[in-house]
Amino acid sequence: MSSIAKRLQEQQEAVKQETVQTTVMVRKGKITFGELVLLCVIALMVTAFSIKIVSNQSAIYETNKEIQKVEASIDNQTKVNNDLSVQVSELSTYERIWKKAAELGLMLNENNVKVVQE
Repeated sequence: MSSIAKRLQEQQEAVKQETVQTTVMVRKGKITFGELVLLCVIALMVTAFSIKIVSNQSAIYETNKEIQKVEASIDNQTKVNNDLSVQVSELSTYERIWKKAAELGLMLNENNVKVVQE
């Protein structure tokens, strides 16, 4: 019986070893599902903010370009206005007016001249 008892004992040990060997330890990953979701949300937020910043900078650049174009056109128009005012002052001198009046046959009659003060 000792050999039968030995066999039974060996079989029980083998069964115990098999049960121990079949037990698989489940190791959890380092990142849980909730953490993965949070990381994805944060990545999306960073991407969205960076896109927003780049689009704002682009809009600012375009606006600055338009402002520079408007300032350049204002400078050109100011030059034209100054040139025209110089031309007006040259054409409105008394000597030129007297010359044109003489060419047209107008004479200065002191009786017809009235002084107007503002």
